[in-house]
Amino acid sequence: REEDLEAAAAALRAGLPVAFPTETVYGLGALAADDVAVTRVFAAKGRPSDNPLIVHFADGLLGLREVAENGYVPPAALALAEAFWPGPLSLCIRANPAAVGEKARAGLPTVAVRVPSHPVALALLRKVGGGVAA
Repeated sequence: REEDLEAAAAALRAGLPVAFPTETVYGLGALAADDVAVTRVFAAKGRPSDNPLIVHFADGLLGLREVAENGYVPPAALALAEAFWPGPLSLCIRANPAAVGEKARAGLPTVAVRVPSHPVALALLRKVGGGVAA
């Protein structure tokens, strides 16, 4: 329902973790650039802080460029994204630290990016308008 999507998007913007479906699992996510919110995700999952999250976008090509170091996305990554997104493929590229917080990346210089094919996930990601790390 539209009001549920609005509430979930508002919760994400407020720094709260939100559960959402993908085609493979339910994810617990937070805005990728919000280190405090991402810390809440790690705590709720009991996930080790050295195990990075995947950043989900509704528009993968824009998302890739947003989180890529200097906006550069390798041609092979673009080709894979165009061929397999939306769907259960994560692409790992060098990260723009301003777009993806250190906590979501687990301190690594790279970030994994994905575009889920689940309609609820895509609708939520469109409402949020940015990357959600889960």
